[in-house]
Parts: sequence; C-alpha cells; structure tokens
Amino acid sequence: MQSPRLIVVTGLPATGKSTLANELARWLHAPLLGKDMIKEPLLDVLGAGDLAHSRLLSMASFAILFAVARELLTCSPRVILEGNFRPGEHERPLLQALPPGSEPAEAILQVLCRVGESERSARLQRRATDPGRHAGHRDAAREAAADSGGLLELPGRRIELDCSGGARPAQALAESLLADVNLRTV
Repeated sequence: MQSPRLIVVTGLPATGKSTLANELARWLHAPLLGKDMIKEPLLDVLGAGDLAHSRLLSMASFAILFAVARELLTCSPRVILEGNFRPGEHERPLLQALPPGSEPAEAILQVLCRVGESERSARLQRRATDPGRHAGHRDAAREAAADSGGLLELPGRRIELDCSGGARPAQALAESLLADVNLRTV
C-alpha cells in the first residue's frame, strides 16, 4: 500500500483535532495546515461579526486551506490538514488538492477524532473562558453542534480515534504509520 499523501484530521470542535494533528506533524515531519491557523488572522483583520460573518470566514479559511494544500503537495511528500471538515461539502476540494495522477484511495488517510459528549462539552466551556482563544470562534455556542462531524465520503483509509487521552493517540498513530515501509521511504 502506498503511503498517504494527504492526512485529513477531522471531527467536531473540541474533540482533539489540533492536538492530534500537531503531534502527527511533529512525529512525521510533515507540514500542517489547520483551518483555525487561517481563520484567526482573518478574525483579527475583519472582526468577529455575527454568526453569518463567522461562517463566511470559515468558508474563506477552508478555501485558502485547500489552495495552500494543493501547492504544498507539489513539493512535499505528505501534508496534514486539520479542521472540522463538513461531510457533503469538503470532499471535492480535498480530492482536487491531490497532485494529478494520484490514486485517491491510496493517497488519503482520514482520521476522525472523537471524545465523549460530556468531555467535549467541558472542553468547549474551558475554551469559552480561555483568554488566549479568539472570541470569534464562538465556542460557547458550539455545544449544540453535535449533529455534524462524521467521516467524509473520501476514498482511502479511515481511522476513528478516541482522543480523550491528549497526545497519546497521536504518538500511537504516528508510530503505526511510521512502521509502514512505504511511509518511511517517501
């Protein structure tokens, strides 16, 4: 099996996506693009606004993320993308980010982060009072968003990962990926 070119880390807000993706990037020496890395500067420049404005900034953030991923994949053996990707909406741009001639079933690894709803709710409440977290994320309003955040309809390997344990799942996943001879030789 070919090593994944595109590692997509997805899930609901506060399920451990950023922690997992940062650790994977460190372990795999791969560039990481996260939606919030893009959205936060946009919030700083354009302001938080209302929910519709925040949604527009999220859409713009994803568009930028997909464009940068497409460019990075022309010169990097693999890229990690992290965000609360939406099933039915983000599959096409993710597939379009792959270099021409890539076999999507071989090139994509999708990791869905999950935690129990009570833990996710507690994390969201902590985020809502964290002075280091941009208020434009509207974390207090995200508790009701439990109806989305599933696996995307993408070809390739899929992993559902319990991310209640902080960075530990990332290390185990990275070690598993590094055990793949193809991944080490990319």
